[in-house]
Amino acid sequence: MAESTQDGRVTELTTLDLARLVRRDQFEAVRRSVLIAIPVNITLGFTGAIVAAHAGLGAAGALWFATSLCVNLLRAGLCRMPVGALSLTIDTPAEEAAAHERTIAWHLRLAGVAALASGLVWALVPVLCEGFTSASATFYLVVTCGITAGSVTHGIAFARVPLCFITLPLLSTAACLLYAGGLANACLAGTVLLYLLALARSATESEKVFRRASRARHEAGAAARVAAAAHASARALAEEMRRRATHDDLTGLLNRAGFAQAVEAQPCGPEEARCLLLLDLDGFKTVNDIHGHQMGDRVLVEVGRRLREILPPDATAARLGGDEFALLYVPLRSATAPSVVAERVIAAVAAPFGAVEPGRLGVSIGIQFAHMTSITQMLSCADEALYAAKSAGRNRYRVFDADLRSQREMRRDSGRDLSKALADGALSVWFQPIFNRDGSTIAGLEALVRWRHPQHGWIPPGDIIAAAANAGLTESLLRFILERVCGMMALLRELGLPHVRVAMNVSPREMAQLPVDAIALKRLEAMALPPSGLEIEITEETALGIEVIQDKLVRLAEAGVRVALDDFGVGYASLASLRQLHAGRIKIDRSLVTGLSGSRDKSVMVQAVLNLGVSLGLEVVAEGVETADDLGALQELGCPFVQGYHLGRPMPLSDLTSLLSVARAAA
Repeated sequence: MAESTQDGRVTELTTLDLARLVRRDQFEAVRRSVLIAIPVNITLGFTGAIVAAHAGLGAAGALWFATSLCVNLLRAGLCRMPVGALSLTIDTPAEEAAAHERTIAWHLRLAGVAALASGLVWALVPVLCEGFTSASATFYLVVTCGITAGSVTHGIAFARVPLCFITLPLLSTAACLLYAGGLANACLAGTVLLYLLALARSATESEKVFRRASRARHEAGAAARVAAAAHASARALAEEMRRRATHDDLTGLLNRAGFAQAVEAQPCGPEEARCLLLLDLDGFKTVNDIHGHQMGDRVLVEVGRRLREILPPDATAARLGGDEFALLYVPLRSATAPSVVAERVIAAVAAPFGAVEPGRLGVSIGIQFAHMTSITQMLSCADEALYAAKSAGRNRYRVFDADLRSQREMRRDSGRDLSKALADGALSVWFQPIFNRDGSTIAGLEALVRWRHPQHGWIPPGDIIAAAANAGLTESLLRFILERVCGMMALLRELGLPHVRVAMNVSPREMAQLPVDAIALKRLEAMALPPSGLEIEITEETALGIEVIQDKLVRLAEAGVRVALDDFGVGYASLASLRQLHAGRIKIDRSLVTGLSGSRDKSVMVQAVLNLGVSLGLEVVAEGVETADDLGALQELGCPFVQGYHLGRPMPLSDLTSLLSVARAAA
């Protein structure tokens, strides 16, 4: 059986422990019973001495009473003696418990000896009544039987003590009666002996009952303490689980669930606007990459500590996950503007972090300021502002305003309405021409999706792709564009322009999640179109997950479809990845082309890309040609293909017909 200790531990209540505790209880009961019996013993002894004096045996009675009184005082003194062993509990260390057990056993033996001495004194009672033959014999016989019965009645805990007391007086009484002779005395002596046996049995059985009761009490107490300990442990565990469910283990701040609960429970009057600051660390990934995740964890802990230090009064802080944090407060209560709090946060995060290089870590902040808005809505709006802040550069904050609200509504409505737009044919595919070096001969077409929303007007292509991803329509959108591209390829064959390739952009999500190779090749086969007339444009971002997409690109390249790497020169592509991607064309990013004519640095970079293309046998296209000067600069550098608004904007098929007719005539 287990028992809980005072400090919350649970120890094992063994049979030995129970025996020690029961013996301690017996010792305590013996001390109490003896202290109760001593006054009675003294009173009866004094009465016996008076009766002896009345019978003419005053000296003998006085001596007998004095002896009895000394023994009783000795017994009382022993019972009142301080005994440290009475402090024995289940918590007592084993060695100390064993010592206490020995002390208790010694005191119990001493109590038995003292009881025997007292019994010896009472065994001399026949001296006061001439061996129970005098006129006072009946008195002394009654007193002897009564005091022995009382001894057994009070001494139920430990049979040895009452047995030591009653044996000698009753044996002495029986012996004297037998010695006196006569049938009546002999029968009375037999009765006394029978009485002795009955008292002995009663004492023994009473001790057994006491021991069982004591054992049951300790077992019940142990069970109750174990139950209490289990309840306390369960309560502590529940509290810990609740804390873990609502707090971040690393920083100690609230987590996302705890933050939502705290915000919803926070009282806020209708006139009090709440301000939510959504934080995202800039450069945290590089800290993990360079210094390791252990340092990254230390940075997160320190960021949490710094945020707690600069919090406005009554503010709530949380780590929502990764390197994203949130602060919420009521500006009216703290008289602190959101811009001030944002600047404090930026300054706090910008402070050095030990081994992390100064300036490597920053923070972008999105701010939402609203009345009586749910935390879910506030987080959504703040996230929109955070995205805008990160797009503008690190260590910036952006407030969710009307412009951002309009963009958010546009994305929301786009996701909602895209499925219907695809079904109703509201989307279209326009084509932007790619020209040879002369800027007039068409060398290819790039397909670009277009959608004019009823409420929001023209939706940017990137937002269309994002809306398709959010609505689960990524494959439907891809097939829609591919169908129009294949239609253009068929038209080019009819016009006698099979050498003009048609390119379509495939997003990283589409390339990673969809069997783009199987979809494209199957459609080309169904329309009897040569794969060489199709070009798949992927971005350098797609190249980062090269192990996922490489097999698809290999199958496309082996079938004859050309792979082009878009936005080259500003991203992550390496020479090795160009070969692994089986790229046949690279497109110089527009940021290197715009203003090329007036920038030596850009000219050097563009020339390097052109030289790389020649070395690797790759076609090079310069996109974003906006002016005649930039076109002239590209022609001087020997760029073989150009594309941009200065040469030709994206246009629907109806507007492209005349341009294709000119190309056909030239061909």
